[in-house]
Amino acid sequence: MNNVKKSFSIRDLENLSGIKAHTIRIWEKRYNLFSPERTDTNIRTYNLVSLQKLLNVTMLYNNGYKISKIAKLDDVKIPMLVRDIVAKNSEKSHALNSLKLSMLNFDQPLFLQTYNSLLQERSFTQIFKDVFIPFLNELGLLWQTHTISPAHEHFVSNLIKQKIYIHTEQVQSKEPTQNDKVFVLFLPENEIHEIGLLYINYELANKGYKTIYLGQTMPVENLVDLLKYYNNIRFVSYFTVSPVLNELEDYFNSFQEVLDMSPGSKLYVLGYQIQQVSDKKLPGSIKIFKSINELLETV
Repeated sequence: MNNVKKSFSIRDLENLSGIKAHTIRIWEKRYNLFSPERTDTNIRTYNLVSLQKLLNVTMLYNNGYKISKIAKLDDVKIPMLVRDIVAKNSEKSHALNSLKLSMLNFDQPLFLQTYNSLLQERSFTQIFKDVFIPFLNELGLLWQTHTISPAHEHFVSNLIKQKIYIHTEQVQSKEPTQNDKVFVLFLPENEIHEIGLLYINYELANKGYKTIYLGQTMPVENLVDLLKYYNNIRFVSYFTVSPVLNELEDYFNSFQEVLDMSPGSKLYVLGYQIQQVSDKKLPGSIKIFKSINELLETV
């Protein structure tokens, strides 16, 4: 593991482990499970070793071990018991903890080791749905609470993107088997969050569709050129931060002008910004999806 020094507040430990700060303090005082350091202003901080121990203790605790029994175990026995639990039924929880540690320590080998271990037992689709999506959801909360920095988020996001690219290339090396429509995937202007869209691109290609991935920050007017080459296009976009709610009506009106040039084409939209938007207020050629699964089941 990379030797990157990192200090955590007790609130960070709460956010990362799911154990309340008050409970962590009780475990610390009553059972001496952790040894915090103190800053010059007498504020408790915890190092990466303490975080790793807490994650392991949490797994044992959540699997029925009493905290008083855990406290009597030495630091070698705790991870051994965790590995036993993982081998039986909790690989997902262990993988999530390992991904957190790889992110916090900028530890690419640990990420790859965790991923390759999962790949021995699961398909890429299962890994993405069962592990990456919960991890990315938690990542957003950790960023919001300032537990991690943008550098942590970018580091691990790009590692996940690499895996999507690899599997997408594998399926796109085969000729499409579904020829009734073409999917064009893009992000609107000022939108850069593309993991969800990249994954949709993979799944559509895996279903045998031809996909054209255009990527980040695409102006609507630049999409018109696609209509010269294909009929019956399904444009797919993901609105995470842009356009914002009060800009959506204008955006959809502009996009409808594009769709009017190709009566068989449609726009499919997902993402945080459209969660409060109803299909009933939109033209029939524009459809809102609440989740990736909902979209994939529709096509």
